[in-house]
Amino acid sequence: MVFGRRERFAAGGQDDFEREALAWIDGLYGAALRLTRNQPDAEDLVQDTYVKAFKSAGKFARGTNLRAWLFTILHNQFLNDRRRAKANPVDVDSDIVERVGSDVSSMGDTAEDALIQRASDDQVRAALDAVPEAFRQAVWLRDAEGFSYAEIAEMLKVPAGTVMSRISRGRRLLAAQLRETGVGTVGQK
Repeated sequence: MVFGRRERFAAGGQDDFEREALAWIDGLYGAALRLTRNQPDAEDLVQDTYVKAFKSAGKFARGTNLRAWLFTILHNQFLNDRRRAKANPVDVDSDIVERVGSDVSSMGDTAEDALIQRASDDQVRAALDAVPEAFRQAVWLRDAEGFSYAEIAEMLKVPAGTVMSRISRGRRLLAAQLRETGVGTVGQK
């Protein structure tokens, strides 16, 4: 007797798609933590992502980027959850962002990179948590998850230029946050 997808999964077997999809659980959980900022919501978001992915497995185009597809589902699920909860949209005070950007504009990307390199993982995570969500998401997807600008643009449903701008500003905000916490001072690691 040939088992259907649900029966195979319930019987303890996993097909290639399920095995490959589950291989990305740690990365999805890290991204979910960045989005939700708390463990229970992150766990729920990852679970909902896998439920949707497994239900939609037939829609996945074999040979394409499964990881990007899963992260897109995760991001869309997060946005849908926020809409359902009627949360306020991300408020970004453009004047503050521009002011911070101009304050650190004299530093090149290499100075920002050097500052971030000197910081510990915990310091970078704490500083990144203080960056407004729109910028934090773009920086995380690019720098921590390694997605291309085009993949991020597709996930966030914004133009690639917007992604590049958010990453640039997000990195500047991250560097400014690290400097505020004393990471940029002499003797700090």
